[in-house]
Amino acid sequence: MPSPKFLTTASGRRLAYHQHQGRGPGVVFLGGFKSDMEGSKAVHLQNWAEAQGRSFLRFDYSGHGQSDGAFEDGCIGEWAEDAQAAIETLTEGPQVLVGSSMGGWISLLLSKRLSRIGGVVTIAAAPDFTEDGYWATFNEEQRAQVMERGQIAVPSDYGEPYIITKKLIEDGRDQLVLRSPLVLPFAVRCLQGTADAAVSTETALRLMDHASCDDMRLTLVKGEDHSFSTPPCLILIEKTIEKVLQRAVGAA
Repeated sequence: MPSPKFLTTASGRRLAYHQHQGRGPGVVFLGGFKSDMEGSKAVHLQNWAEAQGRSFLRFDYSGHGQSDGAFEDGCIGEWAEDAQAAIETLTEGPQVLVGSSMGGWISLLLSKRLSRIGGVVTIAAAPDFTEDGYWATFNEEQRAQVMERGQIAVPSDYGEPYIITKKLIEDGRDQLVLRSPLVLPFAVRCLQGTADAAVSTETALRLMDHASCDDMRLTLVKGEDHSFSTPPCLILIEKTIEKVLQRAVGAA
């Protein structure tokens, strides 16, 4: 794979990205919390898009992967700004957003801000996780540490602990999507593993119940975990994107 290109946003953040130019609607992959664009799903989908002659974009948020910045300095709002800047600057025409975990939350935020979204596919979407996943489960001592010391280290299943900052928690409250109307005027497909220890099926069902969407479906896959990257899952993601692309073309 060639070296990434870089985009400097209006906010001054320098983002690494890979892009394939092809026919539209394009596909944009939005990665997860402390993930990067070299993950198995992102790379697999670029290879799939190239084989299809489809436009495709994957990138690293600031503080992630090969982009500039420190992870601990970032927050949901800034990472959503990064995604918006990448899409507005690097793509043309309708785009189908494929959001994994935190990327699912960001795809929903972008649904309120961008007019060129042709559809959304979420994979283990984690909307509002800073409030419902972290803050809600912190005890009083942990909450005090975040507010008074500015951060706390939380154990992770993916290696070193995650640093959860006061900035992340407070900014997250300004980005919540499950507490106010969420109108999704395009096809939305949600994929979720039943063995996901990071995002529960209850979260997926809550999103389904909350969103206003005339064409929204949830697919539960028994036994799959949060990574959702086994060969059968990757094929399912491909097929799901294809269906959303067909609806995006039909709606154009």
